[in-house]
Amino acid sequence: MAQEERGELIVGLDIGTTKICVVVGEVHDNRVDVIGIGRHPSIGLRRGVVVNIESTVHSIRQAVEEAERMAGCEINAVYVGIAGSHIKSFNSHGLIPITHSEIRQDDIDRVVDAARAVPIPPDQEVIHVLPQEFMVDGQADIQDPIGMTGVRLEADVHIVTGSVTAVHNIVKCCNRAGLEVTDVVLEPLASAGAVLTKEEMELGVGLLDIGGGTADLAVFADGTIKHTFVLGLGGHNLTNDLSIGLRTPLKEAERLKEEFGCALASMIDKDQVIEVPSVGGRKNRKLSRKVMGEILEPRVEEMLTLINQELIESNFKEMVNAGMVLTGGTSLLENMEELAEQIFDLPVRIGHPENIGGVVDVVNTPQWATGVGLVIFGMKHGPGENFKRSSGGVLGRVAGRMKDWFKNMI
Repeated sequence: MAQEERGELIVGLDIGTTKICVVVGEVHDNRVDVIGIGRHPSIGLRRGVVVNIESTVHSIRQAVEEAERMAGCEINAVYVGIAGSHIKSFNSHGLIPITHSEIRQDDIDRVVDAARAVPIPPDQEVIHVLPQEFMVDGQADIQDPIGMTGVRLEADVHIVTGSVTAVHNIVKCCNRAGLEVTDVVLEPLASAGAVLTKEEMELGVGLLDIGGGTADLAVFADGTIKHTFVLGLGGHNLTNDLSIGLRTPLKEAERLKEEFGCALASMIDKDQVIEVPSVGGRKNRKLSRKVMGEILEPRVEEMLTLINQELIESNFKEMVNAGMVLTGGTSLLENMEELAEQIFDLPVRIGHPENIGGVVDVVNTPQWATGVGLVIFGMKHGPGENFKRSSGGVLGRVAGRMKDWFKNMI
C-alpha cells in the first residue's frame, strides 16, 4: 500500500494478568482493518494491577515490537485497557436550569458536570463519565436533547472510577516503554465494542469478560451502559487449582487447561486419559481427564454464581433480555456456554471480535476482544488529551470524549 493511501493508525494495548496484547488498526471511513498484532506473556501484574513495573515495561516492549514488525510502523501512542478489583462504578443524576431558548452543547456539558459532582474517595479517580439518558422538563428517555426547548435539563450518568495508584502505574509503565497513553478505557467497555451487536445493546445484554486475573461484567440496555462490576477471579485461579490438584507446575497446568480443560465434568468420557507432568523430576503420570473437569467445574461455577448474584442484587438482571455474552480467554473452556446457561438461566453465546477487516482469522477469538475493542473505541470516540504520568490524571480528558458518546455508540 502506498504511504499516502494509508489510513489513520490506532493502537490498542491490553495489559492483562497473563498476557499483553497489542492491536494495530488502520481506519478507513467507518471501518477498521487490523494490520498488526503483538503478544507476550505478562510478567508483573496480579489481578489486573501492576505489581512489578520493570517486568511489565519489558513485556509491553516485547509485544509492541512484535506488532510494529507486522504492521510496518512505529507505535508511539496507545489506547490502554484497565481492569482490576479496584474498579468501582455507580450511577448519578444531575439537574440544571436552561437559561436560553433551546438546549445547546454547553448545557449538556453543564448537566453532566452537575451529575459527576459527587464526592469520590481521595484514592480513586474518574476513568469514565458515560451519559445514559437525558430528561427535558420531566420528559425521559431522550438520547440527544440538543435543539430542544425546555426550562429544566436532567441527566443520568454512569461513573467509573479506579485506584489513582493503579491508573498511574499503568500510565507510568506505558511511558517507560516509550508510549504516550491517548486514553485509559475500562476493559469490558472496550470489549463490548468488539463483540456486542447494536440489537443486543438495545434489548439488554450482559457482557462477561473473563480474563486471567479478573471477570469483568458490563450490562447494557437501551443502547447505553447501565452497570459495571469487577470480580477478582479469573483464569489464573483455574490454573492454580489445577496445579495444586494435579501436583504439576503452573506452566504445565496452563497448557493442560487450554488443551483439555472442560467446565462440565459430566460431559467428559471417563475413559479419556491425559498425561500429567510431575514436579521435582518425577515421572509423568496418566490420569483420567474427568479428574481435571472435577477440579475446574466447581471454580468456574463459583465464578459464574458470584456474577449472577451481582446481577440479581444490583437489580439489573431483569434488563438482560438478550442474554449473556462471554468473552476473554477463559470463555474458550469447553462447555462454558452450557454451564453458564444453567447458572444464569439465560441464553449464552461466546463473543468473538466482529465488524473488522485485515488479519481477521488471527484475531477472531475472545482472547483478542479487548485489544480489538480498544481500537474500535479509539475510532469512535477519538483521542482525548494525550497525557504522560506527570499530567493531572484522567479527569481532564473526560469532558472532551463524552460529548459524542451517544451518537458514536455502537
